[in-house]
Amino acid sequence: MHPTAPAMSKPWIRLCHSVAIAALVVGLAPAVADAAPRKGQVAKKSVVAKKRVARSFSARRSHPVVLRATAPVPGKPSYGQLAGLHSVQDQLDLKSSVALVVDQDTSEVLFSKNDSAVLPIASITKLMTGLLVSEAKLPMDETITITQDDVDTEKFTGSRLRVGAQLTRGELMHLALMSSENRAAHALGRTYPGGLQAFVSLMNGKAKMLGMNDTHYVEPTGLSSKNQSSAKDLATLVNAAYSDERLRELTTSPEHQVVVGKRTLQYRTTNRLVKSPEWDIGLQKTGFINEAGQCLVMQAKIAGRKLIMVFLDSAGKLGRIGDAERVRKWVESNPAVASPLKASNG
Repeated sequence: MHPTAPAMSKPWIRLCHSVAIAALVVGLAPAVADAAPRKGQVAKKSVVAKKRVARSFSARRSHPVVLRATAPVPGKPSYGQLAGLHSVQDQLDLKSSVALVVDQDTSEVLFSKNDSAVLPIASITKLMTGLLVSEAKLPMDETITITQDDVDTEKFTGSRLRVGAQLTRGELMHLALMSSENRAAHALGRTYPGGLQAFVSLMNGKAKMLGMNDTHYVEPTGLSSKNQSSAKDLATLVNAAYSDERLRELTTSPEHQVVVGKRTLQYRTTNRLVKSPEWDIGLQKTGFINEAGQCLVMQAKIAGRKLIMVFLDSAGKLGRIGDAERVRKWVESNPAVASPLKASNG
Protein backbone atom coordinates (compact mmCIF):
# COMPACT_ATOMS: atom_id res chain seq x y z
CA MET A 1 0.00 0.00 0.00
CA HIS A 2 1.24 3.48 -0.83
CA PRO A 3 2.44 5.36 2.34
CA THR A 4 -0.03 8.21 1.75
CA ALA A 5 -3.05 6.00 1.09
CA PRO A 6 -5.73 5.90 3.82
CA ALA A 7 -5.62 2.88 6.09
CA MET A 8 -7.99 0.09 5.05
CA SER A 9 -8.93 -3.09 6.86
CA LYS A 10 -7.90 -6.43 5.41
CA PRO A 11 -11.53 -7.66 5.05
CA TRP A 12 -12.36 -4.53 3.02
CA ILE A 13 -9.32 -5.13 0.75
CA ARG A 14 -10.36 -8.77 0.21
CA LEU A 15 -13.92 -7.75 -0.61
CA CYS A 16 -12.83 -5.11 -3.15
CA HIS A 17 -10.44 -7.62 -4.66
CA SER A 18 -13.25 -10.17 -5.06
CA VAL A 19 -15.53 -7.56 -6.58
CA ALA A 20 -12.90 -6.55 -9.16
CA ILE A 21 -12.19 -10.15 -10.15
CA ALA A 22 -15.92 -10.95 -10.43
CA ALA A 23 -16.35 -7.97 -12.72
CA LEU A 24 -13.60 -9.19 -15.01
CA VAL A 25 -15.00 -12.73 -15.13
CA VAL A 26 -18.70 -11.98 -15.79
CA GLY A 27 -18.53 -8.49 -17.26
CA LEU A 28 -20.06 -6.67 -14.31
CA ALA A 29 -18.23 -3.39 -14.77
CA PRO A 30 -21.15 -1.38 -13.31
CA ALA A 31 -20.88 -3.39 -10.12
CA VAL A 32 -17.21 -2.45 -9.78
CA ALA A 33 -18.07 1.20 -10.29
CA ASP A 34 -20.51 0.93 -7.39
CA ALA A 35 -18.04 -0.87 -5.10
CA ALA A 36 -17.36 2.30 -3.10
CA PRO A 37 -20.07 4.89 -2.28
CA ARG A 38 -19.98 8.04 -4.37
CA LYS A 39 -21.18 11.45 -3.36
CA GLY A 40 -24.97 11.49 -3.16
CA GLN A 41 -25.28 7.70 -2.99
CA VAL A 42 -26.51 5.78 -0.01
CA ALA A 43 -23.67 3.81 1.50
CA LYS A 44 -25.98 1.06 2.67
CA LYS A 45 -27.07 0.28 -0.90
CA SER A 46 -23.46 0.08 -2.03
CA VAL A 47 -22.64 -2.41 0.72
CA VAL A 48 -25.61 -4.58 -0.31
CA ALA A 49 -24.44 -4.47 -3.93
CA LYS A 50 -20.90 -5.46 -2.91
CA LYS A 51 -22.18 -8.39 -0.86
CA ARG A 52 -24.28 -9.65 -3.77
CA VAL A 53 -21.31 -9.52 -6.16
CA ALA A 54 -19.05 -11.18 -3.60
CA ARG A 55 -21.57 -13.99 -3.08
CA SER A 56 -21.89 -14.41 -6.85
CA PHE A 57 -18.13 -14.65 -7.25
CA SER A 58 -17.87 -17.09 -4.36
CA ALA A 59 -20.46 -19.35 -5.97
CA ARG A 60 -18.71 -19.15 -9.35
CA ARG A 61 -15.39 -20.24 -7.85
CA SER A 62 -16.95 -23.65 -7.04
CA HIS A 63 -18.55 -24.08 -10.49
CA PRO A 64 -17.29 -23.60 -14.06
CA VAL A 65 -18.00 -20.11 -15.34
CA VAL A 66 -20.59 -20.26 -18.14
CA LEU A 67 -21.50 -17.05 -19.90
CA ARG A 68 -25.19 -17.35 -20.77
CA ALA A 69 -27.79 -15.07 -22.25
CA THR A 70 -31.14 -14.93 -20.53
CA ALA A 71 -34.41 -16.31 -21.86
CA PRO A 72 -36.59 -13.99 -23.96
CA VAL A 73 -37.45 -10.80 -22.08
CA PRO A 74 -41.21 -10.14 -21.78
CA GLY A 75 -42.21 -6.83 -23.31
CA LYS A 76 -39.79 -6.93 -26.24
CA PRO A 77 -41.73 -5.87 -29.37
CA SER A 78 -42.70 -8.61 -31.80
CA TYR A 79 -42.07 -8.32 -35.52
CA GLY A 80 -45.78 -7.73 -36.01
CA GLN A 81 -45.79 -4.87 -33.53
CA LEU A 82 -42.76 -3.31 -35.18
CA ALA A 83 -44.50 -3.57 -38.55
CA GLY A 84 -47.63 -1.87 -37.20
CA LEU A 85 -49.87 -4.89 -37.87
CA HIS A 86 -51.70 -4.43 -34.57
CA SER A 87 -53.13 -1.15 -35.85
CA VAL A 88 -55.31 -3.09 -38.29
CA GLN A 89 -58.82 -3.35 -36.81
CA ASP A 90 -61.21 -6.25 -37.23
CA GLN A 91 -64.86 -6.89 -36.44
CA LEU A 92 -64.07 -9.53 -33.81
CA ASP A 93 -61.56 -7.34 -31.98
CA LEU A 94 -58.91 -10.05 -32.02
CA LYS A 95 -55.69 -9.69 -30.06
CA SER A 96 -53.76 -11.41 -32.84
CA SER A 97 -52.30 -9.16 -35.53
CA VAL A 98 -52.64 -12.01 -38.03
CA ALA A 99 -55.61 -14.36 -38.29
CA LEU A 100 -57.19 -16.70 -40.81
CA VAL A 101 -60.23 -19.00 -40.60
CA VAL A 102 -60.82 -21.38 -43.50
CA ASP A 103 -63.43 -24.05 -44.11
CA GLN A 104 -61.32 -27.18 -44.54
CA ASP A 105 -63.75 -28.90 -46.90
CA THR A 106 -64.57 -25.99 -49.22
CA SER A 107 -61.45 -23.78 -48.79
CA GLU A 108 -63.84 -20.87 -48.15
CA VAL A 109 -62.20 -18.07 -46.19
CA LEU A 110 -64.51 -17.07 -43.36
CA PHE A 111 -62.21 -14.58 -41.70
CA SER A 112 -58.90 -13.02 -42.60
CA LYS A 113 -56.61 -10.39 -41.12
CA ASN A 114 -53.13 -9.67 -42.47
CA ASP A 115 -53.10 -13.26 -43.73
CA SER A 116 -50.26 -12.62 -46.20
CA ALA A 117 -47.91 -11.04 -43.65
CA VAL A 118 -44.72 -13.07 -43.21
CA LEU A 119 -43.72 -13.37 -39.55
CA PRO A 120 -41.72 -15.63 -37.22
CA ILE A 121 -43.81 -18.70 -36.34
CA ALA A 122 -42.02 -19.99 -33.21
CA SER A 123 -42.95 -23.59 -32.32
CA ILE A 124 -45.56 -23.90 -35.05
CA THR A 125 -42.35 -25.02 -36.78
CA LYS A 126 -42.65 -28.34 -34.95
CA LEU A 127 -45.64 -29.33 -37.08
CA MET A 128 -43.37 -29.53 -40.11
CA THR A 129 -40.75 -31.35 -38.04
CA GLY A 130 -43.29 -33.91 -36.91
CA LEU A 131 -44.78 -34.29 -40.38
CA LEU A 132 -41.42 -35.10 -41.99
CA VAL A 133 -40.39 -37.57 -39.28
CA SER A 134 -43.76 -39.31 -39.47
CA GLU A 135 -43.77 -39.50 -43.27
CA ALA A 136 -40.24 -40.97 -43.27
CA LYS A 137 -41.64 -43.97 -41.37
CA LEU A 138 -38.57 -44.13 -39.17
CA PRO A 139 -38.72 -46.68 -36.32
CA MET A 140 -40.61 -45.05 -33.44
CA ASP A 141 -39.12 -47.47 -30.93
CA GLU A 142 -35.51 -46.53 -31.77
CA THR A 143 -33.69 -45.06 -28.77
CA ILE A 144 -32.27 -41.57 -29.21
CA THR A 145 -29.88 -39.87 -26.78
CA ILE A 146 -30.15 -36.17 -25.99
CA THR A 147 -26.75 -34.55 -26.61
CA GLN A 148 -25.15 -31.17 -26.05
CA ASP A 149 -26.06 -30.33 -29.63
CA ASP A 150 -29.73 -30.34 -28.61
CA VAL A 151 -29.24 -27.67 -25.93
CA ASP A 152 -30.78 -24.33 -26.89
CA THR A 153 -28.08 -21.76 -27.70
CA GLU A 154 -30.55 -19.45 -29.46
CA LYS A 155 -32.77 -18.37 -26.57
CA PHE A 156 -31.12 -20.37 -23.75
CA THR A 157 -34.39 -21.95 -22.71
CA GLY A 158 -34.34 -24.78 -20.19
CA SER A 159 -35.45 -28.39 -20.49
CA ARG A 160 -36.10 -31.33 -18.20
CA LEU A 161 -34.49 -33.59 -20.79
CA ARG A 162 -30.91 -33.58 -19.58
CA VAL A 163 -27.94 -34.25 -21.81
CA GLY A 164 -27.53 -38.03 -21.83
CA ALA A 165 -31.26 -38.73 -21.43
CA GLN A 166 -32.50 -41.56 -23.63
CA LEU A 167 -35.97 -41.71 -25.11
CA THR A 168 -37.54 -43.42 -28.09
CA ARG A 169 -38.23 -41.48 -31.26
CA GLY A 170 -41.94 -41.92 -30.55
CA GLU A 171 -41.59 -40.34 -27.10
CA LEU A 172 -39.63 -37.43 -28.54
CA MET A 173 -42.36 -36.91 -31.13
CA HIS A 174 -45.00 -36.91 -28.40
CA LEU A 175 -43.19 -34.35 -26.24
CA ALA A 176 -42.30 -32.10 -29.19
CA LEU A 177 -45.85 -31.94 -30.54
CA MET A 178 -47.81 -31.96 -27.28
CA SER A 179 -45.56 -29.99 -24.91
CA SER A 180 -43.43 -28.18 -27.49
CA GLU A 181 -40.25 -29.71 -26.03
CA ASN A 182 -37.37 -28.03 -27.86
CA ARG A 183 -34.63 -30.57 -27.19
CA ALA A 184 -36.98 -33.33 -28.32
CA ALA A 185 -37.68 -31.53 -31.60
CA HIS A 186 -34.01 -30.77 -32.21
CA ALA A 187 -33.03 -34.39 -31.54
CA LEU A 188 -35.61 -35.54 -34.09
CA GLY A 189 -34.02 -33.32 -36.74
CA ARG A 190 -30.46 -34.13 -35.72
CA THR A 191 -30.99 -37.90 -35.94
CA TYR A 192 -32.87 -37.81 -39.24
CA PRO A 193 -31.02 -39.72 -41.99
CA GLY A 194 -28.45 -37.32 -43.44
CA GLY A 195 -28.27 -35.14 -40.32
CA LEU A 196 -29.66 -31.78 -39.26
CA GLN A 197 -28.79 -29.75 -42.34
CA ALA A 198 -30.33 -32.36 -44.61
CA PHE A 199 -33.44 -32.30 -42.44
CA VAL A 200 -33.77 -28.50 -42.66
CA SER A 201 -33.38 -28.72 -46.42
CA LEU A 202 -36.20 -31.26 -46.47
CA MET A 203 -38.35 -28.93 -44.37
CA ASN A 204 -37.97 -26.20 -46.97
CA GLY A 205 -38.44 -28.66 -49.81
CA LYS A 206 -41.67 -29.95 -48.28
CA ALA A 207 -42.92 -26.38 -47.83
CA LYS A 208 -42.31 -25.65 -51.52
CA MET A 209 -44.00 -28.89 -52.52
CA LEU A 210 -47.09 -27.90 -50.54
CA GLY A 211 -47.12 -24.47 -52.16
CA MET A 212 -45.98 -22.66 -49.00
CA ASN A 213 -44.04 -20.00 -50.88
CA ASP A 214 -43.90 -17.54 -47.96
CA THR A 215 -42.25 -20.09 -45.67
CA HIS A 216 -38.61 -20.56 -44.70
CA TYR A 217 -37.01 -22.77 -42.05
CA VAL A 218 -33.50 -22.69 -40.58
CA GLU A 219 -33.93 -25.21 -37.74
CA PRO A 220 -36.54 -27.71 -36.43
CA THR A 221 -37.69 -26.15 -33.13
CA GLY A 222 -38.93 -22.64 -33.87
CA LEU A 223 -36.55 -20.95 -31.45
CA SER A 224 -35.03 -19.00 -34.32
CA SER A 225 -36.93 -15.93 -35.51
CA LYS A 226 -35.70 -16.80 -39.01
CA ASN A 227 -38.31 -19.56 -39.18
CA GLN A 228 -41.04 -17.56 -40.87
CA SER A 229 -44.33 -18.05 -42.67
CA SER A 230 -47.72 -16.50 -43.41
CA ALA A 231 -51.18 -17.45 -42.16
CA LYS A 232 -52.09 -18.68 -45.65
CA ASP A 233 -49.11 -21.01 -45.71
CA LEU A 234 -49.74 -22.28 -42.19
CA ALA A 235 -53.34 -23.13 -43.05
CA THR A 236 -51.89 -25.28 -45.84
CA LEU A 237 -49.50 -26.94 -43.37
CA VAL A 238 -52.31 -27.66 -40.89
CA ASN A 239 -54.35 -29.27 -43.66
CA ALA A 240 -51.41 -31.47 -44.67
CA ALA A 241 -50.56 -32.40 -41.08
CA TYR A 242 -54.20 -33.26 -40.37
CA SER A 243 -53.99 -36.07 -42.92
CA ASP A 244 -51.43 -37.80 -40.67
CA GLU A 245 -53.12 -39.88 -37.98
CA ARG A 246 -50.06 -39.84 -35.71
CA LEU A 247 -49.90 -36.03 -35.73
CA ARG A 248 -53.62 -35.76 -34.98
CA GLU A 249 -53.20 -38.06 -32.01
CA LEU A 250 -50.04 -36.53 -30.54
CA THR A 251 -50.97 -32.87 -30.94
CA THR A 252 -54.31 -33.40 -29.18
CA SER A 253 -52.90 -35.53 -26.36
CA PRO A 254 -53.66 -33.79 -23.02
CA GLU A 255 -50.73 -35.26 -21.06
CA HIS A 256 -48.04 -37.91 -21.16
CA GLN A 257 -45.48 -39.51 -18.85
CA VAL A 258 -41.99 -40.60 -19.85
CA VAL A 259 -39.46 -42.55 -17.81
CA VAL A 260 -35.96 -41.11 -18.18
CA GLY A 261 -33.42 -43.10 -16.20
CA LYS A 262 -34.76 -43.24 -12.65
CA ARG A 263 -37.06 -40.27 -13.16
CA THR A 264 -40.68 -40.22 -14.29
CA LEU A 265 -41.48 -36.93 -16.02
CA GLN A 266 -45.04 -35.66 -16.43
CA TYR A 267 -45.76 -33.48 -19.47
CA ARG A 268 -48.94 -31.64 -20.42
CA THR A 269 -50.33 -29.96 -23.50
CA THR A 270 -49.49 -26.32 -24.10
CA ASN A 271 -53.05 -25.66 -25.33
CA ARG A 272 -55.71 -25.60 -22.61
CA LEU A 273 -58.48 -25.83 -25.21
CA VAL A 274 -57.54 -29.49 -25.80
CA LYS A 275 -59.16 -30.37 -22.46
CA SER A 276 -62.21 -28.17 -22.95
CA PRO A 277 -65.53 -30.04 -23.53
CA GLU A 278 -66.65 -27.11 -25.69
CA TRP A 279 -63.99 -27.86 -28.29
CA ASP A 280 -63.64 -30.70 -30.81
CA ILE A 281 -60.02 -30.27 -31.89
CA GLY A 282 -58.52 -32.52 -34.55
CA LEU A 283 -55.00 -31.04 -34.59
CA GLN A 284 -53.29 -28.10 -32.94
CA LYS A 285 -49.94 -26.48 -32.18
CA THR A 286 -48.95 -23.49 -30.12
CA GLY A 287 -45.83 -21.33 -30.32
CA PHE A 288 -44.09 -18.43 -28.64
CA ILE A 289 -40.91 -16.43 -28.85
CA ASN A 290 -40.75 -12.68 -28.32
CA GLU A 291 -40.27 -12.00 -32.02
CA ALA A 292 -43.36 -14.04 -32.94
CA GLY A 293 -45.72 -13.24 -30.09
CA GLN A 294 -48.24 -15.86 -29.00
CA CYS A 295 -49.20 -18.18 -31.87
CA LEU A 296 -51.78 -20.92 -32.38
CA VAL A 297 -52.95 -23.10 -35.27
CA MET A 298 -55.84 -25.55 -35.05
CA GLN A 299 -58.20 -27.77 -36.94
CA ALA A 300 -61.53 -27.98 -35.12
CA LYS A 301 -65.17 -28.77 -35.76
CA ILE A 302 -67.42 -25.80 -35.02
CA ALA A 303 -71.16 -25.67 -35.76
CA GLY A 304 -70.83 -28.68 -38.04
CA ARG A 305 -67.92 -27.20 -39.98
CA LYS A 306 -64.34 -28.43 -40.10
CA LEU A 307 -62.34 -25.25 -39.74
CA ILE A 308 -58.64 -24.43 -39.90
CA MET A 309 -57.70 -21.48 -37.71
CA VAL A 310 -54.42 -19.58 -37.62
CA PHE A 311 -53.57 -16.90 -35.04
CA LEU A 312 -50.14 -15.24 -35.12
CA ASP A 313 -48.54 -12.50 -33.05
CA SER A 314 -51.24 -12.39 -30.40
CA ALA A 315 -50.78 -9.89 -27.57
CA GLY A 316 -50.94 -11.18 -24.01
CA LYS A 317 -50.38 -14.67 -22.64
CA LEU A 318 -54.01 -15.71 -23.17
CA GLY A 319 -54.63 -13.64 -26.31
CA ARG A 320 -54.49 -16.57 -28.72
CA ILE A 321 -56.91 -18.61 -26.58
CA GLY A 322 -59.30 -15.68 -26.33
CA ASP A 323 -59.16 -15.17 -30.09
CA ALA A 324 -60.00 -18.81 -30.73
CA GLU A 325 -62.97 -18.51 -28.38
CA ARG A 326 -64.15 -15.34 -30.14
CA VAL A 327 -64.03 -17.07 -33.50
CA ARG A 328 -65.87 -20.16 -32.17
CA LYS A 329 -68.68 -18.06 -30.70
CA TRP A 330 -68.90 -15.98 -33.89
CA VAL A 331 -69.19 -19.08 -36.10
CA GLU A 332 -71.71 -20.71 -33.76
CA SER A 333 -73.88 -17.61 -33.84
CA ASN A 334 -73.51 -17.32 -37.65
CA PRO A 335 -73.50 -20.93 -38.93
CA ALA A 336 -74.61 -19.84 -42.39
CA VAL A 337 -71.77 -17.37 -42.99
CA ALA A 338 -71.42 -17.31 -46.74
CA SER A 339 -68.85 -14.61 -47.52
CA PRO A 340 -65.46 -13.73 -46.02
CA LEU A 341 -65.37 -11.20 -43.20
CA LYS A 342 -62.36 -9.03 -44.04
CA ALA A 343 -60.33 -6.92 -41.64
CA SER A 344 -60.12 -3.22 -42.48
CA ASN A 345 -57.82 -0.35 -41.67
CA GLY A 346 -59.17 2.40 -39.45
